[in-house]
Amino acid sequence: MQKPALAVIGAGKVGSALAILLQKKGYPVAGVASRTLSSAEKLAKALNCPAYERPWELTRRAGLILITVPDREIARTAKKIAAGGGFGSGQVVAHTSGAHAAAELQGVREAGALAVCIHPLQSFAEVEGAMKNLPGSYFALEGDEKALPLARQVVDDLEGKAFILDAGDKPLYHAAACIASNYLVSLIHFATGLYRHFGLSREEAFQALLPLVQGTIRNVSRVGPVQALTGPVSRGDVPTVADHLPALKTVGEEELNLYRALGLYTVRVALEKGSIDDRQAAQLKEVFNEGIRAIRHKGTKAQGNESTGAQRP
Repeated sequence: MQKPALAVIGAGKVGSALAILLQKKGYPVAGVASRTLSSAEKLAKALNCPAYERPWELTRRAGLILITVPDREIARTAKKIAAGGGFGSGQVVAHTSGAHAAAELQGVREAGALAVCIHPLQSFAEVEGAMKNLPGSYFALEGDEKALPLARQVVDDLEGKAFILDAGDKPLYHAAACIASNYLVSLIHFATGLYRHFGLSREEAFQALLPLVQGTIRNVSRVGPVQALTGPVSRGDVPTVADHLPALKTVGEEELNLYRALGLYTVRVALEKGSIDDRQAAQLKEVFNEGIRAIRHKGTKAQGNESTGAQRP
């Protein structure tokens, strides 16, 4: 399949990484447009191509149009290009959102072009890192059937692997991606924050915990998420888990509740692994579900004793 001329609308991290990689794979870049001309010119200079202030003037020159603007801007951007006559028969227009279906590309199909979503299951913290991470990544494809051969070619040229989604599955698909990536960052932030309570800075805590995180990821990669589970829940160590709760309560209610929710889910994983039995699972669930109420009851009782002058044992 001949590689079509590429137009990039949106010169952020995603658009920049994809454009540079695809140009290296032989896609002629017709030009770049972005929210500001200055950002378009910056990427265009790296690609040695023109920068456009009016995106519809660029898209008319391309066979493959990548709209890599923020999710909330996809529909508005596509509609604006369509109003300017920027879409036509024979073109494939793609956005890269994991959350939105190809139908978000308003005005594309009405102009006779094909609409598709090409979403890389990868984190784009910065351009250079994204370019290194993309090869080997999976891409979710969704949209017009006739656009899928070109979408698959793009993924192949990026050295990725593709799978097809239905539009109705996008919210659950994207939620899973957020959990695996965004919430992993939040969990590491949570853990490093706890270390600050006994004197380590967040940076020191991160360096201390990083080998553990990396070892866990390697274990998951080697044996899968179920068999990689270790720790007190996996062992059915109820007393250890119970000791965690009052310590976390001193940190904050939000931290305690997050730990409890994660613990309850982890009980399910341990059961699936077969490292605990139903009796141990019930005991763990009772600690996670009832432990906080016991802690609150104990605190209320202590306050009552103090207010009445009662002696505590």
